[in-house]
This record gives sequence, structure tokens and C-alpha cells, in this order.
Amino acid sequence: MIDNGLMMQYFEWYLKADSTLWNSLKQDAENLSKLGVTSVWMPPAYKGAAGVEDTGYGVYDLYDLGEFDQKGTVPTKYGTKKEYIEAIKELHNYKINAYADIVLNHKMGADKVEQVSAQEFNEVNRYQMIGDTKTIGAWTGFTFPGRKGKYSKFKWNWTHFDGIDWNQDELKKSLYKFSGKEWDEDVDLTENGNYDYLMGADIDFSNQEVYEELVKWATWYVKIADLDGFRLDAVKHIPSHFYRDFLFKLRQDTERELFAVGEYWHWDVIRLKNYINEVQGGASLFDVPLHFNFHNCSKLHGAYDLRFLFDGTLVKADPMKAVTFVDNHDSQPGQSLESWVEDWFKIHAYAIILLRQEGYPCVFYGDYKGIPHDKIKSKKKDLDKLMKLRKTKAYGPQHDYIDDPNCIGWTREGDDEHKDSGLAVVMSDGTGGTKHMYIGQKFAGAHFRDILGSAKYDIKIDEYGFGDFYVNRDGVAVWVRKASGQGAK
Repeated sequence: MIDNGLMMQYFEWYLKADSTLWNSLKQDAENLSKLGVTSVWMPPAYKGAAGVEDTGYGVYDLYDLGEFDQKGTVPTKYGTKKEYIEAIKELHNYKINAYADIVLNHKMGADKVEQVSAQEFNEVNRYQMIGDTKTIGAWTGFTFPGRKGKYSKFKWNWTHFDGIDWNQDELKKSLYKFSGKEWDEDVDLTENGNYDYLMGADIDFSNQEVYEELVKWATWYVKIADLDGFRLDAVKHIPSHFYRDFLFKLRQDTERELFAVGEYWHWDVIRLKNYINEVQGGASLFDVPLHFNFHNCSKLHGAYDLRFLFDGTLVKADPMKAVTFVDNHDSQPGQSLESWVEDWFKIHAYAIILLRQEGYPCVFYGDYKGIPHDKIKSKKKDLDKLMKLRKTKAYGPQHDYIDDPNCIGWTREGDDEHKDSGLAVVMSDGTGGTKHMYIGQKFAGAHFRDILGSAKYDIKIDEYGFGDFYVNRDGVAVWVRKASGQGAK
């Protein structure tokens, strides 16, 4: 019997820098398994430039998983290498896959300044040079003195990068491209002219030494941590041919399937589809357009036409490559990509990604556990119910009733492998309503109840397999068959 897949992003941006996350995950593994979680997206595990305060996206040393005294700390924000590997082992004990977040676009926190010939460029038009060629002080020398060559003797220097955003000689922040280098073309070319550069020292993916070192590192990483896959950060800033070749080589060298999902932050599904084609289907993508539809719907609160909720989404265009989500660490309040789905619509959105047949859903730690930094409360109570329903009930043929601007629904007939599976969902962003929906003749005469508790009265399925499923104002109702012995109310 194969259960539905379910990913959890096990971190949010403002976690305390107390190096306890790996231990917390280890303790939580059994509970996650019971909820139906089949994979965990873990935050970047290697040492960042800000040491214990670094969320992991300010990449310093890819080989330091909380093992060496670098940047003022041995553990990372999340814990030590030993704790990290123990957490993954515990996930595997409960048949949960471990996905590592890898950030390969840039490096930060260099150990020494190098004198480099460079030109200054316009940050909003990366093809427009705005200064003459001159020598700058660039933080591009990465020697990792704390690691002393363990695992890899590779040292990074300016030739391994395209450019940087700081001239140490003049203490000036600007965008500098190194002489003899070009911005990578196989990236997003619709923003800032060329969106190769994002931050820090920008890695030159056309450099063969860089490619070989990153493949060597990733092979080591997969084996030493026993990884099952990757979340790929900022892929629109990295040449698509790099990840096409990198993932193929890595799967070949490790002899593992290695699931991969990329973060291509753009509302246009055509861009996402093009990227999937460019990497020859080697990676899935997060469904950012669906997230924006959720965000817009929550902001418009009743003025959004729910019939168009799936228009322009990856889950509609390519459901097998769509990782669906409601929010994440980038969209949460206070972040540069803030686009938070408002509280009243959260469970609506989660019902959509968890209880429909299309897509690979990802639950956000910040929604599940809460975000104390912004006084955002946990949605654990309702999410526990929805996640368990995905594990036990959300199977079989799906019938859509997405035919009203303010009230939509769908049913799942269930299957023979999952006992008592099948469910119906109705949601509203307005006055509520009733949907006459087919759920299957095998349920004729059965009583259904709303497991979320917003609908007061149970309903009975007619002899043809239809039921009049209803929902209250701004609500979500998830209807499941009542156990025998539970009468109607």
C-alpha cells in the first residue's frame, strides 16, 4: 500500500539561534510519521558567514556541517554535524526522506581580500557599465583555516567568481564584475537585464574547477549524511545547464534517485515550465504562482473569483513537477519576498494542497508551529487533521465543482487500499453555500460529518452517490464518513 507523499519544511526564518533544531527534529520524527509526513526539507546545514546566527543562506564553508570552530562557533544555528546526522537517521527509522537545502549561487564571509581588476555595473541593468576598469579589494579568498583541509583541500579565489557587491579598498557597496568574466546567460534575463548576480561573491559556473569541486562536495554530502534529495535555492540565478548536468552526474555517481525541487521565484508559469524543460525534467519546482493566487485571494477576501484559483499555476500545467505550498521562510512577514497568506484563508489553502490529487504538498513549519517573532499563532490543531486526512482519506477519483466565484468544492471517492477512504471538501470566501456533489455510489445511505467542526449538522448520501455538502461563511468543511455506530445529528 502506497500512501500520499507529504513534505514538511522544518524551519522558519526567525528560529532562535540556540543550535537545537536538529535535536528537536529527531524527537519529532515519530509524530511527523504518524501525521503522514514522508519527507522533511531541512534548512542549510553548513557554516554560514554569520556563524551561529546565520540561517544558512550566507554560505561560507559547504564542508562544515557544524564540526569545526569557524566564524566563532562549532555548531551552526541548528546544531552540530553529529546531531544533524542523528536526526536524519531517526527520520529514516520512520521512513521519512531527508532533503538538504543547498545554496550554490554565492559565497560569503571570505577569509582574505584579493586585489582584482573589475568594472562597476548598474544594479538594475547588469549590462550597463557605469565605471572604468580599476583594481578593487574583493573578499574572494576562501581558505577555511578552521577546517585545515579536511574533506577537501580546495581553496576558492577570485577566478572562481564572476563578481561581488563590495569594494573593500574604498569601503563602497556597488556591483562589480571581474575583468575577463561575463554574467551567465542561461539565467533569468527578464529582471535587472540579467539576474545571474544575487549577493555576495557570485560563483562562476562556467569555471570547470568550480563544477568539479561542487560535484565532489555534493557526492561527499549525500554519502556522509545519507541524503534522499535536495531543495535547490535561487535556481533562476544559476545557469539551468549547471543543474541539468550536476544532478545527472550526482545521481550517476551516488547511484541514488535523489529527488530535487528548485526555488524559481516567479509568478509566470511559463518561466517555470521552461526551466523544467531546460533541466530536462531533472527537478521539480515550487508552485509560486499558486502561492500568489492564495495570497491574492486572502487579500481580496471575497472579491476574488475562486473559479480562477488554479489558473496560471504549475499544479495545473504540470502536476507531476509541482511542489505546492501555502507559505515559506521567504514569504513570511519581514522577508524580502513577503507575500503572506492571511490567517482567515490559511486552512482553505492547506485543504487545497493537502486534499487534492495533484501536486506534492509542503507544510511550512511557521504555520504548523507558529512564528513567535511576529506573534503568529500555530495552526497545528487544524493542520494535524488535514495531514492525517491526506494520509488516510484523500484517495481515489476526484470530482471538481469549481463553478462558483465564492463557493467551490471537490470530492475524492476513496480506494480499496485505504479503508474508509474518500472525502468531500467545500470552501467559501463569502456567505457560504451548499454543493450537490457526487462522492460515489458505494457511499449510498452513509452519513458524513465535517471533521473540522464548522458544519453543525451531518448529511446523508443519496442512492445515486450524491450529497448536499455545505459550508458556513468564510469557512472550510471537510466531510468524511461517520464510523458505524455514530448516528446522525
